[in-house]
Amino acid sequence: MTLKVKALIAVVAVAILVGIGWTARGWLEDSKDLAAMQAQQKLADEIRKGQAEVSRQVADHLSKLEGTERVIDRGIIREVSKPVYQRVCLPDNAIRLLNAAAKNQSPGEPDGEVSEDSAGAD
Repeated sequence: MTLKVKALIAVVAVAILVGIGWTARGWLEDSKDLAAMQAQQKLADEIRKGQAEVSRQVADHLSKLEGTERVIDRGIIREVSKPVYQRVCLPDNAIRLLNAAAKNQSPGEPDGEVSEDSAGAD
């Protein structure tokens, strides 16, 4: 055999070994993933079983309770109260200002109650 044939056989053997190793590594990773997924599925099944047991116990307890429900339907009662303003605590033009505010109108200029300093602030 010539040197080229021996080299070719060595390269093919190395390629086959690398391919076999690559495949074996894939199988190992797949088996790890499968084991993890099976463990997660088992845990999820246990959790579901526990939740089903708790919900069954709650349903049994609720079925033993008697309903004591009372519905009162009296309708809607609306009360309208209008405040009554008297000139006990309010200044003279306060009633005019309140009436204007209730009608969404501008009360106009105050009657000489603005100081001279505030007039120039605009």
